[in-house]
Amino acid sequence: MEIQTNEIVSYIKELVHIPSPSGNTEAAIDFMKSFLEKNQVSFKTTNKGAVIATIRGEDDSKHRLLTAHVDTLGAMVKEIKSDGRLKLDLIGGFYWNTIEGEYCSIHTNSGKTFSGTIMMHQTAAHVYKGMNELKRDEKNMVVRVDEEFHSKKDVEEAGISVGDFVSFQPRFEQLDSGFVKSRHLDDKASVAILMYVIKQIKVNSIKLPYTTHFLISNNEEIGYGGNSNIPTDTVEYLAVDMGAIGDGQATDEFTVSICAKDSGGPYHHGLRKHLVDLAEKHDIGYKVDIYPYYGSDATAAIRAGADIVHGLIGPGIDASHAFERTHIKSLKNTTELIHAYLKSPLV
Repeated sequence: MEIQTNEIVSYIKELVHIPSPSGNTEAAIDFMKSFLEKNQVSFKTTNKGAVIATIRGEDDSKHRLLTAHVDTLGAMVKEIKSDGRLKLDLIGGFYWNTIEGEYCSIHTNSGKTFSGTIMMHQTAAHVYKGMNELKRDEKNMVVRVDEEFHSKKDVEEAGISVGDFVSFQPRFEQLDSGFVKSRHLDDKASVAILMYVIKQIKVNSIKLPYTTHFLISNNEEIGYGGNSNIPTDTVEYLAVDMGAIGDGQATDEFTVSICAKDSGGPYHHGLRKHLVDLAEKHDIGYKVDIYPYYGSDATAAIRAGADIVHGLIGPGIDASHAFERTHIKSLKNTTELIHAYLKSPLV
């Protein structure tokens, strides 16, 4: 089956423009519900706010589950300063320097949204000598809100308060070279891939060998997205998340990453071997890698005591948790491996 990467990229573009920091993912989850309804896929919503879609297979006694997460990195208003600027507390594992200069949105409890820029308090080069030597941290980084605020009182009267969520502008671009760059490719690139796979199954009336669940989780970035609500007949659990790129890593932006081990320990050896065999059989570009500073929803499920065979694959994402980029070749290879996996026998 020819993979239409432009359709996957269009899903990515839609998804990254829906603010969904962990803890405030309702809009993204509603988007997924609408997609599933349109494609006539049955689903349910968990008490934690995730979505589990189910497609019945020829064997309904043993199930598969694939998951990707729609929640992203973000922040919360920690403090309103006397000059009307905001201090933040971060949501998810990333560093302050990766959001310096980023445009953001402040989402108030009333539903009103304000625009702002995340920056050093000491940003004016004509005022602060040695500003480049100052540490980027919670003490020095603030949000400059794009409103005429002169005091803490002005901010509070406008409706901004401590605990309001802050999301980052994605700055999405699709380039003629095949690269796609945007914030939140972790993990909305993989969610887009699963959307494409689900649609192809329905449009082409593909019969799966096993009943298969698609879990769109909403708390992965804070460590507990996919560790509950696993249907009791689930045997295999495959997380579809990003492959991280950097010095010493095998992963690149053009292949599908198959993870052998992360911070939670080795993934199931039999499933990993099965995925490698499928990639080689179907001439799918892949890399096997280890991520010592990474934990997926599959890891969370194992730690929670789930009795499953677990694995992790995903497109290679450069500059993870920062200025992310991937290539349509990686999206294509990841999609092809998922298609091959869904049609294959259980391990």
